[in-house]
Amino acid sequence: MKRIEWKSKALRQIRKIKDQKTKNMIYDAVDTLRNFPNCSNIKKLKTRDEYRFRVGSWRIFFTDSIKILYIEEVKKRNERTY
Repeated sequence: MKRIEWKSKALRQIRKIKDQKTKNMIYDAVDTLRNFPNCSNIKKLKTRDEYRFRVGSWRIFFTDSIKILYIEEVKKRNERTY
């Protein structure tokens, strides 16, 4: 089981989300990442050394270390997300 650490940029991005239901959905989804790599909706990005996790119309970008997952960014899906 991995430990999850949030980077300051990701924390700022999630604080800007006004809908509490959406925030809770993202927090719950990130909690399932503790079982990484046994999770669904995850894709290794080709252009960066990161992974993408889909949660509805939101994307969570993270990096994987041996025992720690670093949540890098939380973005709403649009044309400029990637």
